[in-house]
Amino acid sequence: MQTAVLPENQLGPAIDWLRRGEVVAFPTETVYGLGADGLDAVACAKIFEAKRRPSDNPLILHVLGLDDLERLILGPVPALVRALTEAFWPGPLTLVLPSTPEVPAIVRAGLNTVAIRAPAHPVAKALIEALNRPIAAPSANLSGRPSPTTAQAVLDDLNGRIAYIVDGGQTPVGVESTVVDCTTQPMTLLRPGGLSLEMIAKVVGEVQLSHPEGPDRSPGMKYRHYAPEAPVIWIQSTDRDFVKQTLDALKREYGTVALASPEPVSWQVNGGIESLGPDGTSAAHRLFCALRRLDRGGPGAIAVVWGSTEGIGRAVANRVEKAAVGRVLAP
Repeated sequence: MQTAVLPENQLGPAIDWLRRGEVVAFPTETVYGLGADGLDAVACAKIFEAKRRPSDNPLILHVLGLDDLERLILGPVPALVRALTEAFWPGPLTLVLPSTPEVPAIVRAGLNTVAIRAPAHPVAKALIEALNRPIAAPSANLSGRPSPTTAQAVLDDLNGRIAYIVDGGQTPVGVESTVVDCTTQPMTLLRPGGLSLEMIAKVVGEVQLSHPEGPDRSPGMKYRHYAPEAPVIWIQSTDRDFVKQTLDALKREYGTVALASPEPVSWQVNGGIESLGPDGTSAAHRLFCALRRLDRGGPGAIAVVWGSTEGIGRAVANRVEKAAVGRVLAP
């Protein structure tokens, strides 16, 4: 199969392909998604095939707004859920709610809940509107790889496996949506993402963190994710002396070590260097591109220096932890 990259102002072939029950990669404000008709089980199965995605990993349904959500869930929309949609939709927030039988089991991974969000990116919105049905879409990468934030990253992973990629430039947020389970009291943060826990708590009050023994109602809760070919080592510290000592030890163990950190010029490595920027928002925007660029140099390991777990920094820490084969903590 020849993969074609379409400019964002020429959506016709992508829309036709979706209507035929096929998959299309497209930009959202978070990362690029690999989408299909979310109410067509056969079409959604092609997402799993193209990505080599485990079948017990649920998909997110992308919709235009609250009216669509009402048609996909059981019962009335709870007041706090309505408040979240009013505050943050369209945007990088996914809500998990009891599902109607209309949503295919393959989308829900056999669960009785469904994950739904309303994306803000104009391309994603145009595709949903044209299809007039929800679009199921995980990130448009091979399962386990860093999520794609550019059309080229999608092509690197899925060239020849899908027919169309819509090129909308680099995605502005850079990490996936925040996922909140609205079936629990209080609500549960299943996956940190492009909307901070603190912002959600301002609307709904207390939000609890997910329990490792609970059901995996969201993508990103199991399996290794976001990982380049080179092993990632997370240095969870910003202490300069400790980071320098750790990098020296990693060079002795792995040979060539590449580095991604808020202040990469502060430390010496013998591989590539990428800046993540000074805060969580910039790091989220840059992280996946940085991992992919560093990986192209074929280092023995990639060290990621990141200490923050507040605000969007929580999402960055989550992605680094999922990608890493090891973590080094300051004493």
